[in-house]
Amino acid sequence: MPDKLRGLYVLTPDTPDDAYLLAATAEALAGGPALLQYRDKLSDAGRRAARAADLAALARRHGVRYIVNDDPQLALAVGADGVHLGRDDGDPERARQLLGDAAIIGVSCYDDWERACRARAAGADYVAFGALFASPTKPAAAAAPLDLLARAKRCWPQLPLCGIGGITLGRAPAALAAGADLLAVISDIYQAPDVRARAAAYRELFERTPHEGH
Repeated sequence: MPDKLRGLYVLTPDTPDDAYLLAATAEALAGGPALLQYRDKLSDAGRRAARAADLAALARRHGVRYIVNDDPQLALAVGADGVHLGRDDGDPERARQLLGDAAIIGVSCYDDWERACRARAAGADYVAFGALFASPTKPAAAAAPLDLLARAKRCWPQLPLCGIGGITLGRAPAALAAGADLLAVISDIYQAPDVRARAAAYRELFERTPHEGH
């Protein structure tokens, strides 16, 4: 198990603009998140490889742990700290074999308690529930009630829990109160007037919020 996972989890947006992606992400990293995830549903394989490598270097310069979405092979190729697996991205055990014991393996569980149970049993380092709120990134995503986080925290107090979907600074306290250790955010970071300040505001929120169960 890696060091405790707690804090803002920055996820990159879908954008055709490489320069914007790197510049905005640099600002987000300067705000002090716990993790950065490269998430890209639009680019071809070549562009994804180049972007993944550029973002890996950026994350290392800022001392932020770096996760690749969907693709354990790409995570391995760019020296990422781990991978995040969705419904169609393979199982955590296989990713662990590829990336090693020190890798961070996260699993999307949506609103599915049984999937979370399987992910935990397979050695996931964190599980993600969402969409907790209406999400501009995934407007059709199933709603995951905050009670799901609370149930998971009661059952697995040592397992880091990630909340995702429609997270804003105003909604974040409710997710933290329900048991979230990580808050995965795209729009509320990248669409903020000051990306660095918004990321720092999340960091400060975590610093002010009591951390129970660990």
